[in-house]
Amino acid sequence: MYHTLEEFLSHWAFESADTQKLMDALTDTSLTQPMCPGGRTLGRLAWHIAQTVPEMMNQTGLAVTGVDEHAPAPDNAVEIAHAYAAAAASLVQEMTTRWTDATLATTDEMYGFTWTKAMTLAALMSHQIHHRGQMTVLMRQAGLRVPGVYGPAKEEWESFGMEPPLV
Repeated sequence: MYHTLEEFLSHWAFESADTQKLMDALTDTSLTQPMCPGGRTLGRLAWHIAQTVPEMMNQTGLAVTGVDEHAPAPDNAVEIAHAYAAAAASLVQEMTTRWTDATLATTDEMYGFTWTKAMTLAALMSHQIHHRGQMTVLMRQAGLRVPGVYGPAKEEWESFGMEPPLV
């Protein structure tokens, strides 16, 4: 849970940068990679992450700019990456101009529950990280090179002149 805006903003800078790396690695053809027959595609999943930033945070009274939660996923990877970047930056701008540390203890009705704003921020972060993990699996299935998150990806060990660890 976050106790200060700086705690969240520092964590957000790190995590949103890792999410952006994944978004930037997507290709138009990779967007059609399905999770399972009839399930979300990689493109729909990435779009969902971009949509959730304004959807969730605007329920707290912020005015985060971004794509509408009901907008269909585009078939253009660059559009998805740009949408995420814009929403992530807008969140920082809104929080730093409209909230204080004391705001984190105030509550909102969120998805049928009453959450503090600090809880909403934790849920936003966990949601993003959860779906980012799903994205990496789908990216590999789509034949993409997966950027490292929380350390080098399998393919990145070579750039360090090292063998990837045995699994």
